[in-house]
Amino acid sequence: MSGVLNLVSVGPGFEDLIVPRAVAAVRDSDVIVAYELYLRWIAPHIEGKQIHTPPLTQERERALLAIEKARDGAKVALISSGDIGIYAMAALAFDEMREDDDYEVNVIPGVTSANACASLLGSPLSHDFATLSLSNLLCPWEWIENRARHIAQADLACVLYNVQSAGRQEGVYRILKLMLESKAPHTLCGVVRNAYRPGQQVSIHRLDELPSLQFDMLTSIVIGNRFTRRKRGYIFTPRGYNDWRDESKAATEEPALPSQAVWVFAGTGDGNALARQLAQQGHRVVVSTATEYGGELALQDCPDVAVWAGRQGVEARKQALLRHEARVLVDATHPYATLMSQQLMGLSHSLGIPYLRYERPSGIADSDAQVCESMEQAAERAIASSERIFLATGSKDIAAFLQAPGADRKQWFVRVTAEPEFIQRAIDLGIPRSRICAMQGPFSQAFNQALWSDWNIDCVVTKDSGDAGGYRAKAEAARALGIALLTVRRPALAYPVQTDNLDDACAQVQRWLPQSKQA
Repeated sequence: MSGVLNLVSVGPGFEDLIVPRAVAAVRDSDVIVAYELYLRWIAPHIEGKQIHTPPLTQERERALLAIEKARDGAKVALISSGDIGIYAMAALAFDEMREDDDYEVNVIPGVTSANACASLLGSPLSHDFATLSLSNLLCPWEWIENRARHIAQADLACVLYNVQSAGRQEGVYRILKLMLESKAPHTLCGVVRNAYRPGQQVSIHRLDELPSLQFDMLTSIVIGNRFTRRKRGYIFTPRGYNDWRDESKAATEEPALPSQAVWVFAGTGDGNALARQLAQQGHRVVVSTATEYGGELALQDCPDVAVWAGRQGVEARKQALLRHEARVLVDATHPYATLMSQQLMGLSHSLGIPYLRYERPSGIADSDAQVCESMEQAAERAIASSERIFLATGSKDIAAFLQAPGADRKQWFVRVTAEPEFIQRAIDLGIPRSRICAMQGPFSQAFNQALWSDWNIDCVVTKDSGDAGGYRAKAEAARALGIALLTVRRPALAYPVQTDNLDDACAQVQRWLPQSKQA
């Protein structure tokens, strides 16, 4: 008598998400082979059956055991969570089967992690999408990175499985960096932990916020595409009724730019000042900013330079630098824009263009005692010692604080740039509108004191933004009010050439381009 091998999917964890055919297959089986956790979801249907539970790391042993029982004539159910044919046991079972096996095989589909997470977020996978496992146990890491790069270049929505484990902490951040090279930083994403299981957590973020978060093996990340939108607390990707041509053109459109110019990547007042000084010395200059507002400020501060404003992927920057024969890359981006600096150093290396890092001087004084090494450390200290916490770190870092342990027991106040998307980001993260100050800085000591006194703030968290970013005004205001000031130290990068002095920066460019001075 030939046996039966049922390859059974039991979904994400709730019994009402197990398809009826899976329940019928389990009930009809004499032998159950499963990781022990999965038995909780099918407990009412397995009483009196022969049960085998090899541990989590023995997947192949589980498959071999199920096949052996089926060869002996038993009706066997090999159980997987999600869908057994997606990153699961079905492939192992088929791998171990022989062509001359005569037992019946039934594959019963189920609700995958991608399906489950997408349903909790809204409808982010309504158009073309990919799934990518970040576990390198069965796939070389270079393959994973290569696939991630192509997913990003195609701007596919995607679901990342096996995101982070105790022994594999950095891989997800490398993948997110690859995504940001081709996808827009404002791409909407979802982070789902324990989908349809106890302890379920669901949150929505921009792509450029994800590198500041912590994950684990119970977490899946859903990354949208350029069309993914937000509505009523959900995200969704339209099915394809978009003006594809216009969207694509908008992503790469650039104004007329001079050739053989010094490219200054700025967006800050001191970066614009450097561009203006270089132009006054006779150099052709292009200022590249990440936002349209930054472009407007650049045109005001240095009218004699060309400005390229808007979010550009690393490939668009590369092609523009090549097309216009850029002579020097000057990185004058914000001191905390590490991803951008890393991308510019990479472009400098690959294109053979000299790179200079200009970074405003640090504003930290010896009397500023509470200096933190990371946003996570600042969040931990603020939550441990304060009740009404003001974040002057910018909208990008709000999530790191609000998702820290104990954050829900505190009252949070934020100051963000007066851009609609930044204000909306704070609202979406749960900051009440009455606790959002949306203004363009820097701010005076008097303004800070008045605001924090009125809001009864007892702790301020800020970055070392230097004098140009109003750091000392914040430090002095906090000291005058007698409240804690937590300063997050600047991240350290190995810049090939770096200066914090405008004159020295201009002199270095002149040493590289003595012949570029115009008559």
